[in-house]
Amino acid sequence: MNFLTQIHPFVLLLIASLFTYLLTALGSAVVFCFKSIHKKPLDIMLSVSAGLMTAASIWSLTIPAINLANEFWQNSWLLPAIGFLCGGFFIIISGIIIDKKLPNAIEKKRSMLIIGVMPLHNIPEGLAVGVGFSGFAIGMSGCSLTGALMIALGIGIQNIPDGIAISVPLYRDGMSKRKAFLIGQSSGIMEIIAAIIGYFITISIRSILPFFFTFAAGAMITVVISELIPDIAPQNRTLGVFGFIIGFVIMMILDLAIAI
Repeated sequence: MNFLTQIHPFVLLLIASLFTYLLTALGSAVVFCFKSIHKKPLDIMLSVSAGLMTAASIWSLTIPAINLANEFWQNSWLLPAIGFLCGGFFIIISGIIIDKKLPNAIEKKRSMLIIGVMPLHNIPEGLAVGVGFSGFAIGMSGCSLTGALMIALGIGIQNIPDGIAISVPLYRDGMSKRKAFLIGQSSGIMEIIAAIIGYFITISIRSILPFFFTFAAGAMITVVISELIPDIAPQNRTLGVFGFIIGFVIMMILDLAIAI
């Protein structure tokens, strides 16, 4: 730890954000474990992805947004509620527009929504990493190097199932393994960009973080309900329910066991 304190906080931020990106890529690489497309295992993975996204929207986004809103605005529900509604309406309107442009391409619509939504989830996570290291750099009360590193570690571990939640549904929709992986891992790049932004504008951005957090949460929940769950084949619904529960619990445990 003494060695790390000799390194400039911004350099540590870049290393930490690169670490979170690499774990996103690791999760996305799971798509290469599939030899061919079989409906049942991919439906299970799709349901696990839905559970991961749902849990992430609650534990990683909505609850922190409520806490931050209460801290900055003395109102724990208004800004998070507005953000969640805006995120949900954003996906609904996007779906309507895509339906008009691609009326017979259900898989392409779902893929476009997933590609659009998951980076929204990575942005507030990247901001959290940036805020942690920025707080340490300026000596903000309650902020330490250990705390900043734990934020990066916690988010990095969560990024493994995040990568799975992107690449597997894209592969399920007919995308090649290579392309699904490339898109899945690229979502982690948003965290690096957001971390740098969060580092430099910590003070001004924190007051509106509740909106961005729940905007991402609302968008993710809407995609899960409207696109992922309905696509699970009826004969695989029971397995899908188990998959959803497993995915939800995995992400919940990661969020609570490595509290940020």
